[in-house]
Amino acid sequence: MGLKEKLEADVKAAMLAKHELVRDTLRLLLAEFKRLEVQEGKTLTPEIEQDVLLKAGKQRQQSIDEFEKAGRADLAAKERAEQAVIQHYLPKALSEAEAKAAIQAIAAELGLTSKKDMGTLMKAAMARHKGSLDGKLAQKLLAEILT
Repeated sequence: MGLKEKLEADVKAAMLAKHELVRDTLRLLLAEFKRLEVQEGKTLTPEIEQDVLLKAGKQRQQSIDEFEKAGRADLAAKERAEQAVIQHYLPKALSEAEAKAAIQAIAAELGLTSKKDMGTLMKAAMARHKGSLDGKLAQKLLAEILT
């Protein structure tokens, strides 16, 4: 079962359970899938589906940051809840130790050792661990690894 079908089934389950937040969040994701298919003529692949989820998660994080700056804890809490729903469908994030080990393995594999190789290593690490590696954490670890 693909992600789109799983989301559709989960929307139905949320409707029956009267979980409005889950229902509405999943409907937004499904609407974005449909927009990509209809307006942009794309065929949904697992990579495109994951990109939509990652983008939605990033948007929620940006909204949380802005609402907290504005002192709107109520709206920030709603965004956090939506982000939690989205995170449920994304791959599990790597811990700092796992991320460091993965980046070190990629650096050794590609033979990258100096600071000037940072961009190459970042690109390779983010491509291999898309969705499970946080960019800010990766950047911090790259600076430690490449000396």
